[in-house]
Amino acid sequence: MSSDIAPSYVSQAPYMNMNCKQLEAEAETVSSRAIEAAGVQNKKAGNDAALVGVGMVLFWPSLFFVGKDGASSATVARLKGEMQAIENASNKKSCGIKFETVT
Repeated sequence: MSSDIAPSYVSQAPYMNMNCKQLEAEAETVSSRAIEAAGVQNKKAGNDAALVGVGMVLFWPSLFFVGKDGASSATVARLKGEMQAIENASNKKSCGIKFETVT
């Protein structure tokens, strides 16, 4: 599940050149992409759970297809890291932007 994925490190340096209004716009963009990626990841996690159930009971070769979603989990981790970097830059600039946790 996307909520189990830790954020990747993303430097806040590129965001330090932005003003508060730009940081807020970037946060909205990254948040939208993160929500979409989290939905994809959660759907894959649900499909994996179904495959495990089928594999354990009916058809064990289906277990070979479980967990082949590295790209989407890496995307979720990167986007979570971007959100943290934007939040850190925003806090250093005292922008007062409210951030919601992406799960």
